[in-house]
Amino acid sequence: LMQAVWDWFATAGASVRGELLASAAVVGGAVVLLFTFKRSLHRWSAKVERDYTVSHDYESRERGQRLVTLTSVAEFIARLAVWGVVVLTIMGIWGIPMSPFVAVAATIGIAVGFGAQDLVKDVIAGFFILVEDQFGIGDVVSIAGVSGTVEAIKLRTTVLRDLNGNEHHVPNGHITVASNMTPDVARVVADIAVSYDTDVDQAIAVIGDEMQRLANDPEWSDAFLQPTEMLGVNKLDDSAVVIRAVATVVTEKRWAVKREFLRRIKNRLDAEGIEIPYNYVTVVIRGEDD
Repeated sequence: LMQAVWDWFATAGASVRGELLASAAVVGGAVVLLFTFKRSLHRWSAKVERDYTVSHDYESRERGQRLVTLTSVAEFIARLAVWGVVVLTIMGIWGIPMSPFVAVAATIGIAVGFGAQDLVKDVIAGFFILVEDQFGIGDVVSIAGVSGTVEAIKLRTTVLRDLNGNEHHVPNGHITVASNMTPDVARVVADIAVSYDTDVDQAIAVIGDEMQRLANDPEWSDAFLQPTEMLGVNKLDDSAVVIRAVATVVTEKRWAVKREFLRRIKNRLDAEGIEIPYNYVTVVIRGEDD
């Protein structure tokens, strides 16, 4: 009897050792595979990011941003797929029947599907954002009432950093309209208000000349992609005549160009004696004899 019990333990132990070794080999292979994939992916991503950072070609930068964006998603999907295969393989090694787990998983999936509709909506929306390349990491966008630089695009959320440094996590399912403010080109629209007493033709000439001077300045000329445009009188406001000028510039310098132009035009209008109107407040003090 003792010999029979010993033989049974020896046989069971040998079987368990074999299954343990096989399971460990599967897990070890998965770890090595994921580590190699992650390392290669990060090296390639770093190279792409360096290339598009120094590139002056918009298409190269846009393509690089999109590839870097897809890197994190590819890594997540790879982890999910590999560990799913590992679990199924180990279950097969240990002879665990899968039918009950499949039935339970299906039931849980249906329940979760009804209870997590927003999550599914966010994931699907994130997938289409990536596939359609609506925006990428590094773009300045306005989505769901929030504006900022895109720092990460995940399957469920998009992470923005605004000008104040605040970080916003926007669920992808809440993005109904995405306004990308860093497309291939940008336009600087400057609306300059002058007094009704001003000679409009003179004001138009001065504003157009100052914008052209900025475009010809060696420090700023590389920012302009097309000749500047003077559109003329855009609006007759309550207390001012609004004159509009437009310039097509490279995306990265649109705000810097606008700030510099506004600084210059303020000084130029002062030098030309052209008034920039502002609201006046008249205070009337009435005495007892009035």
